[in-house]
Amino acid sequence: MKTIHTNKAPAAIGPYSQAIAAQGFIYTSGQIALNPQTGAIEAEGIEKQTEQAILNLKAVLEAAGSGLEKVVKTTCFLQHMSDFAAFNGVYETYFTGKPARSCVEVGALPKGALVEIEAVAVAGE
Repeated sequence: MKTIHTNKAPAAIGPYSQAIAAQGFIYTSGQIALNPQTGAIEAEGIEKQTEQAILNLKAVLEAAGSGLEKVVKTTCFLQHMSDFAAFNGVYETYFTGKPARSCVEVGALPKGALVEIEAVAVAGE
């Protein structure tokens, strides 16, 4: 197992790693719309927060030698299921390979985020 860390994505806000590489896969922790430089959520609205969360996820995957195109599964958490269509509109522009996905509504997310996304990806080939 190898711990993955990059300064191009927000630092973990708890006792966990940004990602772990193990047995040919990258397992990421959930990414919210934190600005990597400030550690604050600056994006407003579901579309902007989704984009920032995906960019953070992309940075972690790239630090591991993988990428969004190698994602096989995502788990997505929405604070409001009423944001589902707007979330999908952004999501589909980045995950063009249509990985497997679960998407659920949750009671709350860290720092008041509207969305959190985690992924499993194939390690660099």
